[in-house]
Amino acid sequence: METMEEKIEIIKNWLKTGSINIFGLPMSGKDTQGIRLAENLNAKFLSSGIIIRAKEAEVKKGYTDHGALIPTDIFYEWVLPYFSRSDLTDFPLVLSSVGRWFGEENAVMESAKNSNHEIKAIILLNISEADVESRFEAAKILGDRGDRKDDKDLETFRTRLLEFREKTLPVLQHYKELGLLININGDQPRDAVYDEIIEKLYKKAISAEKSA
Repeated sequence: METMEEKIEIIKNWLKTGSINIFGLPMSGKDTQGIRLAENLNAKFLSSGIIIRAKEAEVKKGYTDHGALIPTDIFYEWVLPYFSRSDLTDFPLVLSSVGRWFGEENAVMESAKNSNHEIKAIILLNISEADVESRFEAAKILGDRGDRKDDKDLETFRTRLLEFREKTLPVLQHYKELGLLININGDQPRDAVYDEIIEKLYKKAISAEKSA
């Protein structure tokens, strides 16, 4: 039985400079788990949400102020160039919801592959809408989400949930059909979520090695 450290090394050897893309409802823990995973895999972490919010502040657009996804052409312009950045060339990537609108996943996979960051796995943190609403309310009380306009009130947050349901679920179905999707129980303690991610990535890496 391999230790956690040994499993991580096996994942690294399988991933090389490839990418793992993490999806889930708002408040499901994508960035929390993604940052931890990137640190342990010696990978670079890229969040489309962080990129977009920074860019919006720069150009004063505010597409996401009301909880809606940015238009696909703007996503292509703002986010996809990150795959070919020279400072990321030699590293694997852990992505947080890069390509959330159905159809964008094809451009994401192409950009990743062309820059030697081929998408190797898609992680879905499964958690109910009721549970993420509870997390949202708790976060508002604690004030630990910063001054995010897309988290300003419950109505805006529910728009984000609707966007996920209508636009992102078809993306995940496509990845499932390609055999890339890994389902994770997101409704458990953070360490347990992380352990399940490592275990399932490890199994995928072992399976890929056996079929090579």
